[in-house]
Amino acid sequence: MRRFRTTSTFWHNSFCMFFARFRMVALVYLIACFMSSAQAQQTAVPTVTFTLDFPGSEPDHYVISVSEDGRSSYDSDGKLSPDSEGGDSFHADFTMSQAGRTRVFDLAKRAHYFEGQIDSKNKKLASTGSKTLTYKDTQKNTSATYNYSPVPPVQDLTNFFQSLSTTLEFGHRLDYHLRYQKLALDEELKNMEEASNSGGLAEISAVAPVLQKIADDPAVIKVVRARAQHMLQLADASGK
Repeated sequence: MRRFRTTSTFWHNSFCMFFARFRMVALVYLIACFMSSAQAQQTAVPTVTFTLDFPGSEPDHYVISVSEDGRSSYDSDGKLSPDSEGGDSFHADFTMSQAGRTRVFDLAKRAHYFEGQIDSKNKKLASTGSKTLTYKDTQKNTSATYNYSPVPPVQDLTNFFQSLSTTLEFGHRLDYHLRYQKLALDEELKNMEEASNSGGLAEISAVAPVLQKIADDPAVIKVVRARAQHMLQLADASGK
């Protein structure tokens, strides 16, 4: 009788251990499937990327990536001041306005997603930097590198991304000056206003957080805070 009970207990415990392991394996499998599905959905979002390499310019290298859902990023080696030795690595994550992302993906579509030749191949043209446009989604992964493109949608995209880089570099310097050199804010904001007036900026809303900090900082003189507030109004208007 005792032997029977011992055997029964043994099989009962073995079954419980097997079932517990099975549940653990099933749970791990479900988590892995969920993460794989989430990553697939994330990479499925169409993305346009613009890269510029232009030694001697400022910055001489930067990359802008824009997803169709608005998530965007910027990386550059732009200097914070002319006295800086080498580049100051800069990264920014931001959300592009609906108007901006619609423009980017409409132009990418009109440019046939950068398939084929988009460079003029005119060797007589001065170098304005090596530029690369890339498009990715679940079905496409295309890119093209050029110095100058005669394709109108590519020209428009180039101008847009270069203006966006100018905006983001202003934001980079403003953030630095706000923390370490508040007296430099007035000149920087004057230059930013001039760039805006000449049509040299895009997506001012991308630097709205630092503009708001300046406008709200009582340690900053009123005229500078007023300039920052004016740029915030332009940012609000450009995002509509």
